[in-house]
Amino acid sequence: MDKNSARIPVYYLIILFILGWFALGSQLYLIIQNRIVSLPQTVIRYFSFFTILTNLLAAISVSCLWLKPGSRWGRFFSKPTALTAITVYIVIVGVVYNVILRFLWQPRGLQYITDELLHTVIPGLFLLLWIFYVPKLNLEYKNAFPWLIYPLVYLIWTAIHGEMTGYYPYPFINVTELGYSRVLINCGGLFVAFLGLSLFLIASGKYLSRNKS
Repeated sequence: MDKNSARIPVYYLIILFILGWFALGSQLYLIIQNRIVSLPQTVIRYFSFFTILTNLLAAISVSCLWLKPGSRWGRFFSKPTALTAITVYIVIVGVVYNVILRFLWQPRGLQYITDELLHTVIPGLFLLLWIFYVPKLNLEYKNAFPWLIYPLVYLIWTAIHGEMTGYYPYPFINVTELGYSRVLINCGGLFVAFLGLSLFLIASGKYLSRNKS
């Protein structure tokens, strides 16, 4: 890795690896155990959550950085731009859940543990990873715009899947209940949040890097 690549302690990667894959596996187990539709539909619904896809992305990234750091994917995920983008996505997961969704239900037992891992612990640990171990000086403001592709593709898929099946994974994008106008406004707010957090991390990263040098 070159000097602009992230150098993350192995123990930190192992912790995120264990927590990430445990949370993803336990959530899959729980959704299958409590399914109300067929198994194939249940699995599709599992992968319809932005939380699951983003935690999966985070788990894959730390897996590559720990197990195959010199591989093509290991080098890709060591890039500050890649790690900053993942940090944006996973922090949005945490913020949306804890500000909007947490109070809509009261999970218990394994579901509670899994929810806390997916929505609070892993986002927090990934943000700390970014703060302490990711080089930030060479981040550019223009990087923020390609980072919007992932949430855009997710929302397009969710709209198509929802139109076909009537299933929407989150209440604020439920067209059946809210209508297209309200959902579009909500999506616009989410894109502002993604872009705003991206620009904030880039700006604060540059500031922190300059103060260190």
